[in-house]
Amino acid sequence: MITVDRKDNVATIRPGGEEVVAATVPELRARMQDAVTKGAQELVLDLSNVQIVDSSGIGLLISAHNSLHKVGGKLSVIHASKDIMDLFRMMRIHQHFSVSGDSARD
Repeated sequence: MITVDRKDNVATIRPGGEEVVAATVPELRARMQDAVTKGAQELVLDLSNVQIVDSSGIGLLISAHNSLHKVGGKLSVIHASKDIMDLFRMMRIHQHFSVSGDSARD
C-alpha cells in the first residue's frame, strides 16, 4: 500500500512494496499526480522499503521531475539503498534531482 503524507506543499510518498517496477508504476504515478493536483509543489519519494527499481520506475522519476520542474516544483528521492544509489549514479539521475541514500542500510 502506498502512503502519502502531506505537510504544507510537500508530499512524502512511500511505495508499499519492495519494487518500483512496471507492475507498480501506474498506481505510484496516480498517487504522485493526485498529490500535485491537491497542491503539492514538492514530491519526496521515500524508498526505505524499496529494493528494486526497473526502467519503468526510472522513467516515472524522470517524467515526474520534468513535470514538476516545468511548474517550479521539485522531486527528491530519499532513503535509497546502496544498490539503487549505485544505479542512479551510473545513470547520472542524481544530477537532475536530489537523491540521498540510507546509510543504515549500506
